Amino acid sequence: MKFYIIRHGQTNWNKEGRIQGKTDIELNEKGIEQAKEARKILENYPIDMIVASPLKRARKTAEIINEVKNVPIIFKEELEERGFGDFEGKIRKEIHDEILDSEILANYSVNKEYKGIETIHDLCDRVWDLIDKLKEEYQDKNILLVTHGGVTRAISGYFNGPNEEGILEDLNLHNCEIRTFEIKEENNARI
Repeated sequence: MKFYIIRHGQTNWNKEGRIQGKTDIELNEKGIEQAKEARKILENYPIDMIVASPLKRARKTAEIINEVKNVPIIFKEELEERGFGDFEGKIRKEIHDEILDSEILANYSVNKEYKGIETIHDLCDRVWDLIDKLKEEYQDKNILLVTHGGVTRAISGYFNGPNEEGILEDLNLHNCEIRTFEIKEENNARI
């Protein structure tokens, strides 16, 4: 069983460097083109189904990709972007906040609550529970997860665990970049 992970295409807020979080922003022209390019790349991937965030940017990316895959799509709130509380809509480079710029919010051991940002435990609980359910229900299927940058940190944590400092590594996916994780008996564990 394989999980293919793709981050949604570009939005105007991505272009402006704004923190989107759960704010429901559409793809821009470049984002639509990125999704079409990803569609070409994924055309020969053995994908049996797509599970996507219902937020517009991920939904549209999934729908464009599925124009050639023609597989079932399920939209799951568990794949929505991490809530960024007070920071949503703000331009990242204009924020002078030491905690936001540090790895504290990604430290699974610390699990910091801060200015309305969804905690790393809450993010991971919802994403990891979904992956567990998908593994159980669709164990012989290959699944494309269409999601968001913040969620990819939780996905990485599911498969790789935290580093020595307790931090869940960020996959740093660009818009419409794809990564693959394979489920094998020996890597069936999570934190």
